[in-house]
Amino acid sequence: MAGVDDLLPILERTPAVLDSLLRGLPAHFGDATEGAGTWSPFDVMGHLIHGERTDWIPRVEHILRHGDAVPFPPFDMAAHVDASQGRSLDDVLDDFRKLRAANLAHLAELHLTPVDLERPGRHPEFGPVTLGQHLATWAAHDLDHLLQVTRCLGRQFEDVVGPWRAYLRVVRPLDSGVIRPRSGIDAREDAKIRGLCEDGADEVASG
Repeated sequence: MAGVDDLLPILERTPAVLDSLLRGLPAHFGDATEGAGTWSPFDVMGHLIHGERTDWIPRVEHILRHGDAVPFPPFDMAAHVDASQGRSLDDVLDDFRKLRAANLAHLAELHLTPVDLERPGRHPEFGPVTLGQHLATWAAHDLDHLLQVTRCLGRQFEDVVGPWRAYLRVVRPLDSGVIRPRSGIDAREDAKIRGLCEDGADEVASG
């Protein structure tokens, strides 16, 4: 099982990665989505902030205090909508950076051991979980939303990249099939495109 030290490199870098990717972009990128009913980068930032405040460290402390005797309080997936009203993308980037730094400092103060990582908790939906699984999910959750933000940005180029769309998974819907190449493309390029499509299908299945 990954220890806390294995997770920190991801958790420490996420605020800087998002800041570098999003700060200073034209405003429409912050509101870009992958389609109706999906989140924008601004929505993702609000969701990440809500997680820093109510999920990751609070649930660590919940496990340390209650074990699996008391389920976690449910996480409100829509809480960020009202909380983010009237804020700018730069504001939420700054807020996330500060909250993440404070949470990582708190995590270090807990001096968690390998035995602690095996402590049981109870998720309101999944049932039995461990503290280690919860922390690993924190890091994977960061990566999942980094992928989501990147796709929001990439989809804005879907209609302007021309035939290169066949090679660019980031501009296509996740559930889309491969765009077949014109007859003049050679067999190696055809196989490459099929490989891109199969990889994308694997991503959808694992997600």
